[in-house]
This record gives sequence, structure tokens and C-alpha cells, in this order.
Amino acid sequence: MRYEDLRRTARDEAGSANSSWGLALFLRRGLSAWMHAWPQEVVDYNCQRERCERSRPPCQTIPGHGIDQAIGDLLLEMVQPVTLELAFAVQTELQIRLQEVDQLRRQQVERARYEAELARNRFMQVDPNNRLVADALEADWNDKLRALTEAQEHYEQQRQKDRIVLDEASRQKVLALAQDLPRLWHDSSTSDQDRKRIVRLLIEDVTLVKADKITINIRFKGGATRTLTLPIPLNAWQVRTTPAEVIRQIDQLLDTFTDAGVAIELNRQGYLSGMKHPFTPYNVAKLRRKYGLKCRYDRLREKGLYTACEMATELGVARTTIRIWYAHGLLKGYEYNDRGERLYELPPQNQRPKKQQGQQGSLSQRRQHSPFTSHAATEVHHGP
Repeated sequence: MRYEDLRRTARDEAGSANSSWGLALFLRRGLSAWMHAWPQEVVDYNCQRERCERSRPPCQTIPGHGIDQAIGDLLLEMVQPVTLELAFAVQTELQIRLQEVDQLRRQQVERARYEAELARNRFMQVDPNNRLVADALEADWNDKLRALTEAQEHYEQQRQKDRIVLDEASRQKVLALAQDLPRLWHDSSTSDQDRKRIVRLLIEDVTLVKADKITINIRFKGGATRTLTLPIPLNAWQVRTTPAEVIRQIDQLLDTFTDAGVAIELNRQGYLSGMKHPFTPYNVAKLRRKYGLKCRYDRLREKGLYTACEMATELGVARTTIRIWYAHGLLKGYEYNDRGERLYELPPQNQRPKKQQGQQGSLSQRRQHSPFTSHAATEVHHGP
């Protein structure tokens, strides 16, 4: 069966009765499907027995995420050429054993026929005047005939069941199917309705059981069974939750960067938010507050840094002087928000700058001769 033949068979042999749901590939009796339209088409399977029998809400709802994919992959795995060759080998071995069983059944029929013939001969040789003996032998003959009839019927029924043997031409068609089915299944022009019809040609039913995991019991045409287990998909809010690894990374980066700087570093390292978007300063600030992370200001204050007012009081100058000294590298300052506001590090007593009114030399010259080393030039600044 080639590619186009398989497509035609899928459309013709399976009715369209239960094919209105393209994505719900594996519905069985008593289940209905409900499809989410956001963020993508996802089917949930609902048990409707309580609703149909007692007008109650569905007894359970099983998220369909991953179920159709898992069974589709299993279906393609079951029809791979290697798997089919193994199945052919097993069938050949079974056929040899079926022939041995058929021989035993034939012997049972022959034994029943022999006993029926023996009962007939006994009845034919009895004296007709001896009615009691004749009636007993006739009843025994009838019993043997009924046993013979049952043995023959049972033999013919079993023989018909065991007669399913593939010839070489049929084997080649099945192997061709194994090559064409994956291509048809993944073809973008193949609709979900067509996939559902293909499934119904190969699978008898699928039973879903929801506990701590989702158990999928698959029964194929012919009686073979397989069982799969899947983890229960996360709820929508869990899917959109920022991973714990990202939160730990934000906590570490806040020791060095403001919210804007943290966002830039996270994006540079390839992290995404819970909504799968790049980070922004607003996202970082929101996560920082949500998870109770210390802000950049509190972290710097714990290290003993001063505000501009406190530094001005400590050095006995105006706040504008603090900013001027920072701009010329006489003081170390660290931004604690995206508005450019800073906290300052108090230099040692012998390295503190002082106002030198009336003395020659600019601030830049004083910085060159000052033993205080500033890191303001290498400080990372991320403006709003």
C-alpha cells in the first residue's frame, strides 16, 4: 500500500462519525474533548459518565497535552520495518505451533468419530426385542454424535482463526506501509481528521487513568496491548512561573547591577521570563518584590555605603561637592537604581578629600596625586 493508497484508505474505510474533533485523536466511549484556544490548541479529555447518568460535573478531566503525541509516536514505532520483520518472525513461529495444535484438535475429532462409530455398531448389534438395552445404546449413540458435531464445529472455528497467514505479496505491502505511514503522518497537508482515521484503523481503544501520573492503556486491533505513563502537565500558572534558576540568578546579579543591568545580563545569557519573553527592568523589579529579594539599595547599605547627605555630613561639605568629587574620581559611588542615584563609599581617614580653597591645582590634578584609587571609570552604568 503506497502513500496515496494509504491516504485514500484512511478516508474511505473509516467513517466520519467520530471525526469532528481533529485534535482529539484517541477518544473512546464516555469521553469528550474540550479544546483551549490559548495559547495554542490543546485538548483536554473529560469523563462524561457522571454528567450523562446523574447530570453532575465530569468526574475527571485529563490534560491532553502530550497524550496525542505519545500515542502517535508509539503508533509509528509499532509499524517500523524492523518491528514488522520481528513480528513476521514471531508469526512464523506461532504458525508452526498452531499447526501442532491443529494436529491435536484433529486427533480429538477423530477420537470422537471413532467413539460415535463404536456406539453405532453396538446399537446395530443389539437384539431388537431387548428394548431396555436398545434404548440405552441408542441414547449413548446420540450423545456420541452430539460430541462429534461439537468437536467438528470447534475444530473448524479454531482453524478459521488460525488461518490468517500473510503471503509474500502481503508482506511486501505491509513493509511498504511502514515506510509510507511516517511520511504521511508528518506531512503538513495531512489533517488531524485523517490522522484520527488512521489511528482508528490500527488502534481499538485507548483508556486514560489519572492519578499521580497519567497512565495510557492502548489496545491495538488484534488484541495487542501497550501501556504508557506520562507526567501530569503543569497548570497554566505553573507554565508561566519564572524558573527557580532564573530567580537565583537575579539574586546574584543584584549584588552588582541595578534592575536594568540585571535585565541586560539575563538577556545576554539567554534567559527568558515565564511568558517566554526577554526581560525588562519592570519584570526584574516585579520578580524582586514578588520573591522578597533585597533591592540594590539595601545590599549597598548593608555594606556600609553612605547616601550623598550622609557623606556630605561626614566630610563637612555640601552635597554638590560630593557629586563633583565623584565625577572627578575622588570618591567611589555605586548606582542603586536606574535613575542614576548613588551610594558612596567612605574613604580611609588619610585618603579623604578636602576642600582646598585658594590653592592652585585643579580637581583632576588632585586626583592624579591622590593615593585614593577610584573605580568609577570601570563601574557599569545602565541608564533608565
